[in-house]
Amino acid sequence: MVHCHITLSQDILPEVLSVEEQSRVVDNILEDRLDNLLPELMRREGVDMWVLISREYNEDPVMKTILPSTWLAARRRTIMVFYDNGNSVDKIAIARYSVGRLLKGEWNVDVYPDQWEALMNIIKEKNPKNIALNYSDNYGLADGLVKSEYESFMSYLPREMHSKVVSAERLAVAWLETRSDKELEIYPMICRLGHLILREGLSERAIHPGITTTDDVVWWLRQRVNDLGLDTWFHPSVSVQRSDMGNNEFLRSFSKRPDQDVIMPGDLVHVDFGITYLRLNTDQQEHFYVLRPGETEAPAGLVDAFANGNRVQDILTSNFKKGLSGNEILKRSLDQAKQEGLNASIYTHPIGFHGHAAGPTIGMWDKQEGVKGPGDYPLFDNTAYSIELFAATPVKEWGDKPVRIMLEEDGVYQNGQFYFLDGRQKELFLIPRNRKQMGK
Repeated sequence: MVHCHITLSQDILPEVLSVEEQSRVVDNILEDRLDNLLPELMRREGVDMWVLISREYNEDPVMKTILPSTWLAARRRTIMVFYDNGNSVDKIAIARYSVGRLLKGEWNVDVYPDQWEALMNIIKEKNPKNIALNYSDNYGLADGLVKSEYESFMSYLPREMHSKVVSAERLAVAWLETRSDKELEIYPMICRLGHLILREGLSERAIHPGITTTDDVVWWLRQRVNDLGLDTWFHPSVSVQRSDMGNNEFLRSFSKRPDQDVIMPGDLVHVDFGITYLRLNTDQQEHFYVLRPGETEAPAGLVDAFANGNRVQDILTSNFKKGLSGNEILKRSLDQAKQEGLNASIYTHPIGFHGHAAGPTIGMWDKQEGVKGPGDYPLFDNTAYSIELFAATPVKEWGDKPVRIMLEEDGVYQNGQFYFLDGRQKELFLIPRNRKQMGK
């Protein structure tokens, strides 16, 4: 992992680890999280025992983040038990074999031929104050216990212990959203990878104005990610805004973008793109301006519009305060943007093990008044977010048509401060690049 920490030239992609090296890193991070982070979170949320149950190929989303790198799925029925004994957390697998190096297998089929009976023996032996299961109204990611497994569990659990069963929603969200120190060491490099792939794909290397379509660029990005040995968690999108569009086209819904356009000189090109590497995700949106013949810079109106997008980012991240809910942060930020005369929309989400991850939702593009449930969840330290939003600004050179600057950059809230993991786009990138931007 030494190469993750060296100083990198701005135009050189960080090395992507081999599959074997990735496996070691993933397992090292998982061990650290289970040994050091999980006890803290269980005590914070008041959970004595956390039980996760899944069958092969129908895994609980939380369980998938706890499986070792060599387990690509659960096996038969996999049951994990985490019990806070007061000093540390017992990590137990009710299985014929251990799950990786950390979850010791404790199912003696000679004593308990039935797997459920083996689980009940552990529960009776530990006699926890509560038993948290993964069911949730607010978060699909914390609702991974399927109906049949829940019913089997309850049918075997002694009736006098039924009152101990509680939702693990808060603990499951905490586990998913909290980033460990080891993860925060490597996350900037992962975001850097995403940024540099975008710089390649949205350049003269992949775009010939008048020939290349937006869909061509989408597939160039998909192929580049695959060739590098990375994954992507969603299909990228590439779209354009241009001076001869009608006003309604500028403000069209996210769901009504055309599949492809030929990219032309004078276009403002927007891309939405994310990668998955070492079980962490990125989600990035940037803008590129295609120079017309004779142009060396983007029109001043577009430059000003982009600056307004950056300003909304500043407003939003300045309102990140520990303990505030996503809805409170949203309202404060939109009110401040309005006071400054900005036409803004905010739809920011947590990121980490999942692209659209668990944690406080800070608006959705179609719910600017707040989001019931996930929007009421508070902000905690050591959590990561995709700062996703737009600012719409009339551009004089384009006949005062409103141009929507849609930005998305990944960052972390830590120790009361927000920072971007690999910086953020602060100016429109040009196609082709000028000398000033060759390294960006």
